[in-house]
Amino acid sequence: MSIAEPPQSAQLPALDRRTLLKSGGLGLGLGASLAASPLAAQINARGFTHGVASGEPSQNSVLLWTRYAAAQDTVLDWQVLDLEYRSQVVAEGQVTASPARDFCVKVIAEGLQPGRWYEYRFTAPDGSASDIGRTRTLPEGPTEQFRMAVFSCSNIGFGWFNAYTHLAEANDVDLVYHAGDYFYEYAPGTYPSVDQALTERLGLDPASETVSLADYRLRFATYRRDRDLQRLHQMYPMISGWDDHESTNDSYATGAQNHQPETEGDWDVRKRAAMRAYREWMPVSDNPWEAYEIGDLATIYRLETRLTSRGKPASFAELLRGSQSPETALASLTDFRDGAYLDPARHMLGTAQEDWLASGMKASRGAGKTWQVLAQQVLMGRVSTPVSFADALPENVPDFVRQRVIAGAMASRAGLPLNMDAWDGYPAARARVFEAALNAEANLISLAGDTHNAWAFELAHDSTPVGVEFGGQSVTSPGFENFLGGVDERLVSGALVQENPQLSWANTAKRGYMVVELTPSRATSEYRFLDGVRERGTALSGTQRMVSEAGSHKLTLS
Repeated sequence: MSIAEPPQSAQLPALDRRTLLKSGGLGLGLGASLAASPLAAQINARGFTHGVASGEPSQNSVLLWTRYAAAQDTVLDWQVLDLEYRSQVVAEGQVTASPARDFCVKVIAEGLQPGRWYEYRFTAPDGSASDIGRTRTLPEGPTEQFRMAVFSCSNIGFGWFNAYTHLAEANDVDLVYHAGDYFYEYAPGTYPSVDQALTERLGLDPASETVSLADYRLRFATYRRDRDLQRLHQMYPMISGWDDHESTNDSYATGAQNHQPETEGDWDVRKRAAMRAYREWMPVSDNPWEAYEIGDLATIYRLETRLTSRGKPASFAELLRGSQSPETALASLTDFRDGAYLDPARHMLGTAQEDWLASGMKASRGAGKTWQVLAQQVLMGRVSTPVSFADALPENVPDFVRQRVIAGAMASRAGLPLNMDAWDGYPAARARVFEAALNAEANLISLAGDTHNAWAFELAHDSTPVGVEFGGQSVTSPGFENFLGGVDERLVSGALVQENPQLSWANTAKRGYMVVELTPSRATSEYRFLDGVRERGTALSGTQRMVSEAGSHKLTLS
């Protein structure tokens, strides 16, 4: 969840911000300073309607995906061809497109060679063929370099998916990881609002919030009509995991902020529908978590942090309900900080996944692999709100944003972080992961999305360095610039870095993606910032490289 997303159900009490934040202020001067046609077009088209995709790569196999819409079950042929010798078929078979799975098909192509590029295609009984896709298996044995792109938070209403197109043109990675918020569940006009939405990106199906299985399928169908997203899937295998918006905002195992049972029915029914549609439309296995071996270089662990075991996140609005003075508000936050906040029973991963990850990191290091990479969704690094942010808000900022910034600043005064929906809200669960990493002597890298902004953290357990985190900026969803637009981004990021000892660097104003490169000696994240998303184009406004030497658990700018 971004701080600028639609309001929570519970709001802060009506307390004056300057009174509440008295004695605050950092003195930083913050206060001064295919797509040409409608998106929903041809949703009911027949044949190969949504391109091709691949995912779940291993050394000898890869999962292939397409969609073939017809009046009845249809048997498709599929083939995998060696990219160098295209006439050589190396794997083939048949698979059935059925209305039971919204005509989406997935098949595992096996018997492939490690570290190789392949082409694949599907053919229908009438002779029509799908797009030709490209995919790659994972390397085996000595591996000197591996590169992966990291995307997150791609809200179609805010603009064009220029980040996807840029990577397609750059053609310089082995794999794509999508950290979640692949689509957004809101009704048109909610997020973005009617005024914020890009006119050319209107036509979202369904014309309501996604709640039922049919709704989620339609929303996938709309997003997957985007030609830039289709091209990304066509060119690269993808590892992906859902965050909250693939179900609904701030979701957890037993509910969600944006789920109202009285009008939207049973949460478990909605959650199952969201998970089913995701597994139909995405090139993913049905396993909630998975590991991927990158030769002798690294192990990537795709984690599930949302719908399996996550406990309900705390809410500052609920904690502060009834507070009528700065003293009572601060007392409520302090009681929470020293009590329920530390409860070890509040999970992100659950015991089974924690045990799997702990043993996996130990086995990876035991096998001599340099890097242990967590492909997950939300920030592990600690972020507290600079108190000065409350005074930097422009007068026309939405009230719910103002209230959240004020709450964050109050929490900071109480020694609490900003975002209870990230790992910051589950400190005991985070500590268990960090302890497992230290026990395994892991070179831990966390990859995250969710916040819409770019971050680089030096992670620590108490005072012991444990790894680094590369948090990626969004594809389109707005970040801090959406409500601090009149403030110099350097002042915003500078205040954040000063306030948060683990934070080495941040950019709070640009959209784009990361390219993470692993070698035996170092890990590098290159943050690529697009010129903009309101017009089509792949020009970059700049890049930033952050480097961590193997074994250092430290970051340097490069």
